[in-house]
Amino acid sequence: MDPLRRMAVFASVVEQRSMSGAARSLAMSTSAVSQQVRQLERDSGVTLLHRSTRKLTLTAAGEQFYEGCAAMVAAARRAQQQLVQSRDAPSGELRLSAPIGFARHVAPALGPLLAAHSALTLKLLVDDARIDLIESRIDLAVRFGRLADSSWVARRLCAFEWLLCAAPSWLRDHGVPQRPDDLLAQQWLAFARDGSMLHLDLAGPQRETRVLRIEARISSNNQFSIQQMCVAGLGLARLARVDVADDLAAGRLEQVLPDWTLAPLDVWAVTPQRDAQPAKVRAAIAALQDYLETLT
Repeated sequence: MDPLRRMAVFASVVEQRSMSGAARSLAMSTSAVSQQVRQLERDSGVTLLHRSTRKLTLTAAGEQFYEGCAAMVAAARRAQQQLVQSRDAPSGELRLSAPIGFARHVAPALGPLLAAHSALTLKLLVDDARIDLIESRIDLAVRFGRLADSSWVARRLCAFEWLLCAAPSWLRDHGVPQRPDDLLAQQWLAFARDGSMLHLDLAGPQRETRVLRIEARISSNNQFSIQQMCVAGLGLARLARVDVADDLAAGRLEQVLPDWTLAPLDVWAVTPQRDAQPAKVRAAIAALQDYLETLT
């Protein structure tokens, strides 16, 4: 038995005022409890208890040692309670990573959760770069599209609809595409981390399919910047309907080839571990999923 366990046994003996009482409390035999106290005394070379047939009394050294042992046991109990609370109720700091374009959804998605649990705090890290979850101590990351192979755990939250969009001014000056091959002659804006090549998987109204690879003239690692440049009339872009709904309604953007559909954009909740997820992570994933279902 390690020294810390022996200290806990000694604290129980003092609190129960007997070896037998401590034994009942700890589900041990009385002889085992007595043996552990003797081992503490042997290891330290100090007498901790005066024993008689009727009672136990602490020596001066024993009184001082008991204070430290009791504090250690109390700290262990608090730590255990915190673990239970973390498992059963959202609390502590939730470190959430999300792309810049998704940041506007965090408040409506997690606001009710934060309002309901005052012990929960939020640290939002907004970045279009795919940061390392372990290195940055991220509890939960929102990711889009195809995920790279890793040991992280991904749960699909929903899928966003892709649209091909352009500003009215661009279409007026460069023509409105009537079929997929017309897209090859257009100027494109693309969200890209490692290059400017855009892949379009199109499905037509008659179940025909078309796969296009287009070199974008303008690319950015920030999706919101692509949307802004598209509104400014710098070319065509593939954008999520949830992001451009207001621009479409206001006439700042128009959908191109509306009869053709694109493969959807999957939205994922990514965590660094599968088992023993704390309540704050489980609750945040559920809140995000409930919110996103209202958008799709």
